[in-house]
Amino acid sequence: MKVQDIMSRKVVSISADDNLRIVDEIMQLGRVRHLPVVRHGQLVGVVSQRDLLHASLSNVMGVASEEQTLFLEGVNISQVMSSPPISIGPEAPVQEAARIMAVRKIGCLPVIEDSKLAGIVTETDLLRYFAGVPAASASES
Repeated sequence: MKVQDIMSRKVVSISADDNLRIVDEIMQLGRVRHLPVVRHGQLVGVVSQRDLLHASLSNVMGVASEEQTLFLEGVNISQVMSSPPISIGPEAPVQEAARIMAVRKIGCLPVIEDSKLAGIVTETDLLRYFAGVPAASASES
């Protein structure tokens, strides 16, 4: 089986110029843990819930809610994203995606086709594949 057979095609991405508050809102509303970061249509990084947590904890411990919001608005994604991004092509075997994610200890792989973001493979996609569980429908979210 190939990566394109299990990847999520509806990918929310963000701009490297966006701030952490926007990432926090998108992650909460969309119930996602990883967001590809693009600049001029090209993938330049990935920001995860873990990146957001590390940036927030190191700077807002014991700080009032309003000050936390101001902090999050003042930090650009490019300051906390993982870059350069590790990615994979849609024709790659699923086992290769799993190997890369396990070795690199990452939770997702953006899928790049013709230099464009075509999808994303997450830990959940791999678990579903290896467990033989069909992909979740929109109504299960």
